[in-house]
Amino acid sequence: MRTFAAGTAMALVMTTMAVPAFAHPANGEDAEALRAEVRALRARLEALERRLGSTPDVQTAATDPATRQTNTSAPILAATTDPIVKSDDETAIAWKGSPQFTQGGKAFKVKGRIQADAGFVSVPGGLDDRGLGFSSEMRRLRLGGEGSLARNLSYKLEFELSDNAVDLVDTFITYRNGPWQVQIGNQNAFWSLDELTGDTSGSVMERAAFTDAFNFERRLGLGMQYGKGPWIAQLGVFTDDPSSLANSSDGVNGGDENNSYSVDGRLVFAPRLGEIQLHLAGSAHWRRLGRLAEASTRYRQRPYAHGTNTRLIGTPAMNVEDETMYGAEMAAISGRWWGAAEYYHLAADRVGLPTVGFQGAYGEVGYFLTEGDSRGYKGGIFTTNAPAHPLDKDGPGSIQVALRYDWLDLNDRDIRGGTQNGYIAALVWSPIQYLRFNVNYALMRYNGAAALPSGERSYDANVVGTRFELDF
Repeated sequence: MRTFAAGTAMALVMTTMAVPAFAHPANGEDAEALRAEVRALRARLEALERRLGSTPDVQTAATDPATRQTNTSAPILAATTDPIVKSDDETAIAWKGSPQFTQGGKAFKVKGRIQADAGFVSVPGGLDDRGLGFSSEMRRLRLGGEGSLARNLSYKLEFELSDNAVDLVDTFITYRNGPWQVQIGNQNAFWSLDELTGDTSGSVMERAAFTDAFNFERRLGLGMQYGKGPWIAQLGVFTDDPSSLANSSDGVNGGDENNSYSVDGRLVFAPRLGEIQLHLAGSAHWRRLGRLAEASTRYRQRPYAHGTNTRLIGTPAMNVEDETMYGAEMAAISGRWWGAAEYYHLAADRVGLPTVGFQGAYGEVGYFLTEGDSRGYKGGIFTTNAPAHPLDKDGPGSIQVALRYDWLDLNDRDIRGGTQNGYIAALVWSPIQYLRFNVNYALMRYNGAAALPSGERSYDANVVGTRFELDF
C-alpha cells in the first residue's frame, strides 16, 4: 500500500521535472500556462506527502512491538487494502492476561483461573476425624470467556471444576444504558462486600464464615442496578443455583421440585473524601424455600480451610419455610492502608416452630509493604491493582499483609450449633499482575463444637493454608 503511494509520488515528481525539459512553448501565454500547471502538480505532490506522513503503515503497526505497545488498537488483520480508511472488519488484538479480540465494535476475551491449595488443620488429640490434618486440592479450575454483542449488550460464560464437580459460575447477559444495568443469568444475589469481592482480590484465602454458613452462592435470576455518583442501588429476583434446579436432582432436594425464590437488594454509598475511598452499604434478603421446606436445612462451617469437609460447628437439620437476612458493610482505603468490617443476621422461620436467628461478623485491617501499591475499589467491591513495581521490571511485585477477626454464632433458642472465633493473619505476594501466592494462619476458638472423646466441646484449632493462583 505505502509502496504504491510512494510510486505515485515519484511519478508526479518525474512528470514535474519532465514537463519543462520537453515542452517548447510557442509564446508567453503558453509559458505562463505551463508554469501554472507545474505549480498545481507540486501542490498535489505536497498534499500526497502530507497524507503519507500522517497515515500509519498497516504492516509496520501489526509487526512492530513498539507500535503495538503504544497503540493497542492498531489493526492486526486487515480486510481492506486502503491504508487511510479503516474498515469495521479489521480485528485488533490486545493482551490483558489473555488475548482480547476486537472487531467492528464487538469484543471477546478468553478468561480462566487456577487455584491450588495446601493446608493443615490441627485440633486436640482424640478427635477421630480423617478430614483433619493435611489436605491439598485444586480449589478452583475455571475457564470461559466474556464479550460484547452490541453497543449496550455483553455476556459472560464460565465453567468451574471445584469439589470434583463441574458447575456454572458467572453465566449471564448484561444490558447497560447510562447509569442503568440489567443482568439475567447465573450471578451473585447482591450479597455482602466480602462475598461479592472476587476470590482473587480478597485479602485472605477464605471469605467470612457467615457467607458459607448462610449459604451465599450464585443463583439463577434477574438483577438490576442503578449507579450515579457515589450511589449504587441493586435489586434482584432469584431462584436457586443451576445444579439444584437440574432434573438429576429430582425429589424434595431439588430438580423440578425446587420452586424456591428470593428477593435481594443492596444499597451502596461510596464517596471519595480527599485521598480516602469510603464504602458504606447495607443489604436485605428474603427467600421462600417452597417445597425445599420439606427437606432439611442446616447452617454450618468448616474450620477456615476449604480443603477439609469437616464442620466443627453446625446446626441440626431443620425444616425452614423462609429466610430473612440483613447486613451492614463499611470499608475505607487510604494509600497503602485499608480496613473493612461487616455484620450479618439470618432469621430462619421454621415450620411449626419458633423462628431462630444466627449471626456473624468480621473486621480486618491491611497494609501494603511495597511502595506505590494500594487496594483497588470499583463498583461497590474491592478489586486488584497491578503491582506498581512488578518482578519483570526489576521490582519486588506487591506484598500485602492483613489481620482479620471472624465471628460466627449458631446458637439461638433450642438450637445449639456452637460459636466460632477466628484470628487470621495473611500474607499475599503478587510478583506480576494476574499471579498471586498466599500464606494464611488462623487460630480458631470454639464453644459448643463437635465433642472430643472426653466430652469437651470448647477447644482451639490451628490452621495453616497456602495457595497459588493465576487469574486472567
